[in-house]
Amino acid sequence: MHARKRLIIILLSLLVLIGGTAAGVRYLVNRQVADRQRLVVTTVAIAQIFDKLDINLVGVPTTAQTLPTRYQHTAKVGGAMNPSVEKIAALNPSKVYAVSTLKDEYSSAFKAQSVPVTYLKLDTVAQLKTTLRQLGHEYYRTRQANAQIKKINAAIQAAKARRHGAKPKVLVLMGMPGAGYLIATDHSYVGDLVRLAGGQNVYASHGQAYLSPSNETLATKHPDVILRLAHAMPSVTVPQFNKEFQDNPVWAKMPAVKNHRVYDLKQPTFNASANMRVPQALHQVSLWLYPKK
Repeated sequence: MHARKRLIIILLSLLVLIGGTAAGVRYLVNRQVADRQRLVVTTVAIAQIFDKLDINLVGVPTTAQTLPTRYQHTAKVGGAMNPSVEKIAALNPSKVYAVSTLKDEYSSAFKAQSVPVTYLKLDTVAQLKTTLRQLGHEYYRTRQANAQIKKINAAIQAAKARRHGAKPKVLVLMGMPGAGYLIATDHSYVGDLVRLAGGQNVYASHGQAYLSPSNETLATKHPDVILRLAHAMPSVTVPQFNKEFQDNPVWAKMPAVKNHRVYDLKQPTFNASANMRVPQALHQVSLWLYPKK
């Protein structure tokens, strides 16, 4: 009886061992397959994410910004707003990653070349964390993803600890080279940083990230702080903002202008998409909103 019991225990142990070994082999094989994927990204923000996850790429955007060191000699596929579909297709990618806000611009061109594109939502910090989790799971980089999420969560808690008194009212503008500016709502990335830092965006929205400005609505807003995002070409955008603030009388009446609380947000710390510089960006916004803490 005891011998039979021992035999059953041994057999069960062997089954567990074999099952565990098989699972381990499957994991290693699947990770090797994931590591062999030929991946292309079309924005710097997405390149930063893949760098933090320790994932190699075969194509990255052409940009004046500094790319992560591992991608310095990776093939360039054109600017984020107008990537070369031909160059991307020539790299024979397994998958191409782009931001969801550019889907309308990309869609037809990529379909024509049968290029597989995955659009990532990076309008908020929460969406960035979700993206990290999903990519970490897909490419067997859960440890790296969790480490980055931990840093982001720590920055959010630090910003919360700095809040005091009444919420400052904030107006967020996004400059467009040669095309004026847009109002960034609480559904935009910078608008989300304002929310996390404890500010109140004077332009709430039921879904739109950006709105066209008008003097009529601006005159009804009384922001304590104005944040101006130089989305691209700050050498053009910042002087453009300065001229607008000088020539348009609506700005002079705002508390933010009267109290010299107008700040220019520049790359690489700030961007239109949520990216791996969230901790630095959130800390800076927190200092602007609550300078005395």
